[in-house]
Amino acid sequence: MLEVASENAINIENLLAAYEGESNAHAKYTAFAVKADADGWHGAASLFRAAGRAEQIHATNHARVIKQLGGEAKCEIHPVEVKSTLENLRAALAGEQYEVNTMYPDFIKAAGKNAAALRTFTWAMEAEKTHARLYAEVIALVGAGMKDSWAATARDFYVCAVCGYTSETEEEHERCPVCNLSWDKFEVIR
Repeated sequence: MLEVASENAINIENLLAAYEGESNAHAKYTAFAVKADADGWHGAASLFRAAGRAEQIHATNHARVIKQLGGEAKCEIHPVEVKSTLENLRAALAGEQYEVNTMYPDFIKAAGKNAAALRTFTWAMEAEKTHARLYAEVIALVGAGMKDSWAATARDFYVCAVCGYTSETEEEHERCPVCNLSWDKFEVIR
C-alpha cells in the first residue's frame, strides 16, 4: 500500500510539473503568434496557435489525471518574454526538444503501472514530436527570410481534440496515429 501511495505522489508531482509547463507553453505560444503575425510570418503564427491549442489539451489531460489521483491542478503562469519571431521559434523548439528528449521520457519511466499517467504523458510526448519537427521546418524558412513559403502565409493546422497531435495536412490518416480519434473530430486551427 505504501508503494502505491509513493507512486501516486511521484506521479502527482510530475503531472503538476507537466501541467505547469504545458500551461505556460500555451501562454507563450499565444504571445508568440501575435508577434509572428505582426512580423508578417502568418504561417509561423498559425503554427504557434495550433501548438498552443495542443499544449492546452495536454494541460487539460494532465489536470484530469491529477484530480483522479487526488491532487489539485494549480500552476503559476510566468511572464512571457517576446523577442523576434525567429528567436521565439528557436525558444519554442528548445522547449519541445526538452519535453521529447528529457521530461516526458523521465515522467513515463517514473509513472510505473499507472495507466492514466502513462497515457497522458505518452500522448503529450508524441504530439510534442510533431511540434518539434514543424518548428525546425519553419525556423529554416524564417531564418532564410523565405516570405514566399508557407511560413509567411496563414494556413490551417489540424489538432487532435483528445491528445493534441498536430498535423499540417488534412486527413493525414483516417484516425489519430496517437490516440485513435476519428480524423473528422480534429480541430482546425489557423
